[in-house]
Amino acid sequence: MDRLRRAAGRYDPAAGAPALKRMRVLDVGCGIKKKPGAIGLDRNPASRPDVLADLDRFPYPFRDSSFDALQAIHVIEHVSDVIRAMEEFHRIVRPGGEVLIVTPHYTDFSSFCDPTHRWHLNSFSLRYFGEDSGGYGYYSEARVDELSVRIKLLSL
Repeated sequence: MDRLRRAAGRYDPAAGAPALKRMRVLDVGCGIKKKPGAIGLDRNPASRPDVLADLDRFPYPFRDSSFDALQAIHVIEHVSDVIRAMEEFHRIVRPGGEVLIVTPHYTDFSSFCDPTHRWHLNSFSLRYFGEDSGGYGYYSEARVDELSVRIKLLSL
């Protein structure tokens, strides 16, 4: 699980009080278990999302900086282009907003059980979008600050 913050700009609590207003949260790939209070985005009409869209078609149907937070739970491993999807997450979340991404670790059997998984990621995969970017950041200008990474390993 990666918890990221959009790097462009910082939220200063002394400068304003957005916590007093309702946060706009986008639940990407919400499925039938949409986060309560969030706007659900999914490509499957059977999940009855608030917004029906294909995550492999860009740009996503939202204005820049539309959301305070975004969650993509077991989604990033399904998209055709991880870099482009991350750029869209970066674009539609406000500066200083938070992005939560959960994906199976490549060492977990569940990473390979689902034939729709296109990517098998690890705890370093999204550091590509960090300030250092491992020296390969020239493929994308989207930058995020890594707030935390958690790895849950099943019985070995």
